[in-house]
Amino acid sequence: MPNCFAEEKSEMSFDNRNKNPNVESQILPKFIFSRLSILMLLQFFVFGSWFTTMGLVLYTHHLGGVIGLAYTSCAIAAILSPLVLGAIGDRFISSEKVLGVLHILGGILQFVLPGLVAAGENNTTLLVIFLYMLCFQPTLGLVNSLSFHNLGVKADLFPFLRLFATGGWVVAGVVVGMLGYSSTTGIFYVAGVSSILLGLYSFTLPCTEPQAKSSKFNFLDALGAKSFVLFRHRGFAVLMACALLTSISLGFYNTYASPFIGSLGVQNVAAVLALGQLSEIIFILSVPFVIKRIGMKWALLVGMSMWGIRFIMFILAAQGHTWTAVVGVGLHGICNDFFLIISAMYIDRLAPAEMKVQAQSWLIIAISGFGATFGSLISGTVYSGTVDIEIVQSWIPLWSIPIGIAVVTSVIWLIGFKEKK
Repeated sequence: MPNCFAEEKSEMSFDNRNKNPNVESQILPKFIFSRLSILMLLQFFVFGSWFTTMGLVLYTHHLGGVIGLAYTSCAIAAILSPLVLGAIGDRFISSEKVLGVLHILGGILQFVLPGLVAAGENNTTLLVIFLYMLCFQPTLGLVNSLSFHNLGVKADLFPFLRLFATGGWVVAGVVVGMLGYSSTTGIFYVAGVSSILLGLYSFTLPCTEPQAKSSKFNFLDALGAKSFVLFRHRGFAVLMACALLTSISLGFYNTYASPFIGSLGVQNVAAVLALGQLSEIIFILSVPFVIKRIGMKWALLVGMSMWGIRFIMFILAAQGHTWTAVVGVGLHGICNDFFLIISAMYIDRLAPAEMKVQAQSWLIIAISGFGATFGSLISGTVYSGTVDIEIVQSWIPLWSIPIGIAVVTSVIWLIGFKEKK
């Protein structure tokens, strides 16, 4: 393999992206932004249609005891499968075909779940959820890499493309709610149908030939082992470390934000949390302009450090200033967009062509895999040992931990990441 780290690619200014004459000569497929918008919307419609209310459905059908295991299995799947499937996308099969097959297989598995849940089959239900997530988790990285590949010289439009991800998540919630499926196994049918439709749609996308297709076959390479060379690059290694730490804080938020806000006496918790989705739309639009003004390093620092600010808002809310909890939720957009989206953009610039899918997969592994697992375990332990549902102030120790994590992450980023001007 050529030495893809002969020069520190990440040290280049972000605005130098189009100076490569080979990149400038690319001809974009017709209507590609519109086609990728549909892809992004469907991807997150599938995700949002079942993932957010799966716990409620399991609880309603007397399977409450396996809710924690179900979500933990999703995180484990994010550790195991993205790298292997990413290697297949980089080496053997076009990304859109891998994406299509995975979503069709996933849709079939979703149709199996209603019967298992209704029958109270704990272990089999967990197994099928795990198998489904083995199929789904790699698609998150595949959609990112496929989008960057097809946008070509227009890759700076990726933040606007991500607007449709937020839209898909919101539309899924509205559809499930209108159908009255929030606490029923109907969510699995919605996910199954939409997943199969997305799988079929994936085959209509422009062909993205595997960049390492001509390379000599090696079993370890096929398992994604060669992608570990990415960690030789200082910028990539620091980013992965910070992604892992930040996603631990995300685990705290996803698990306990709603019960905390409810403990403050807020009646419509769902409406308050929806402000986070609204703020995503606003901040996504600002990403390209912020990067041009302050650079990628400082934009990412804003995304990392704001996680600490949001939990300071939660602590103030626990001390009687309830309105600050709303501010904390409203920061969801800048916390997510300025970190997750810019991270994906940075990785696309850094990774060599033959490893782009695997590089994006590492981001999914760090965030949805290890980070989600650690965040769930740590927050659950702290919650059990400190929080009293009758005492709002008892939440303060729980929210103090991600504040400390945000401080450590920011220091690591400032010291470890070098951005050449």
